Amino acid sequence: MPKYIYQYENWTDFTWQNAVVDALLGEVRFLQGRVLGKVSSLCFSSKEEKNLETLTTDVMKSSEIEGEKLDYNQIRSSIARRLGIKTAGLVPSSRNVDGVVEMMLDATQKFQSPLTEERLFGWHSALFPWGYNETSNITVARYRTEEMYIVSGSIGNEKIHYEAVAAKDVKTEMDKFLSWFNDESITIDMVLRSAIAHLWFVSIHPFDDGNGRIARAISDMLLARSENSAERFYSLSNQILIHREGYYDILKKTQHSSGNITEWLVWFINTLGSALQETEDGMQNIVMKAVFWEKNRNVQINERQRLMINKLFDDFYGKLTTSKWAKMTECSTDTALRDINDLIGKGILIKDEAGGRSANYRLIW
Repeated sequence: MPKYIYQYENWTDFTWQNAVVDALLGEVRFLQGRVLGKVSSLCFSSKEEKNLETLTTDVMKSSEIEGEKLDYNQIRSSIARRLGIKTAGLVPSSRNVDGVVEMMLDATQKFQSPLTEERLFGWHSALFPWGYNETSNITVARYRTEEMYIVSGSIGNEKIHYEAVAAKDVKTEMDKFLSWFNDESITIDMVLRSAIAHLWFVSIHPFDDGNGRIARAISDMLLARSENSAERFYSLSNQILIHREGYYDILKKTQHSSGNITEWLVWFINTLGSALQETEDGMQNIVMKAVFWEKNRNVQINERQRLMINKLFDDFYGKLTTSKWAKMTECSTDTALRDINDLIGKGILIKDEAGGRSANYRLIW
């Protein structure tokens, strides 16, 4: 069986093909600057809304990669409260939602602060506030003390995909990782450091659970450094979720390599490029939303209404009905109708007279 990457001497002296990586990196850095330039032209309230929307998506999608579905409205409300964004109709959020949000905001809002063992333990504790995951009790806010295997298949027919660094070596390996992470003399581009840190961290797999989510938070932290900005306008986790099978395949392939990580860097940079391109492609909608929200900045709009209005601009398919509103905002049809009628009264929605048997509504902007 081939050796794992960490079984080679000086395994973290990663190598890659500079010509291949640098060409892609230059393209993505150019796109990154172009997107941030366009976003910077938006008014404050529009940038605030886009930042809130992106952070919400990032938290939700990072959890979905691990098979955990969190409530969008709870995530959004939790982020809004912590960022001090005044918005009507915030819903209560559960402790596990608050924990994921706390980790992500600590990573992205305090992106210049050193990454320490204590900070990582705080993130891990936030992810698992009750000391267990959906299947078992886990060691929280400490490095794992048992061996870690990534397996698939039924009991008795398990297939081992990866065996992580031995438990006895985790502390030593993490000390080395954190020293590298915080070394300000390293001149590697921050986007590349984001990719390398992600791979390095998941290769160690220092915790019983939550390693993927923490690795993606670490990546986002370094991407924020690459832009010198706490505002987030694209979601890497959303693109990783879309290409989840490829994500796991390239990690597995790289973790069975001898230290040349070119293919991983190419995959990461291309995925980041897709996230940036998605934001740029949606700039017309972002501008339209900016105009709308600026026009209605003094109108009282609750969180359900805000969610649905944003969806009508972004990714709503078919016609808006009361039942769709109720399903998408997880409220009763009576509440949905009250929300809709309220927006009709405020001149934001209009009833479509050609709706047929079921009443349909459309946005006025």
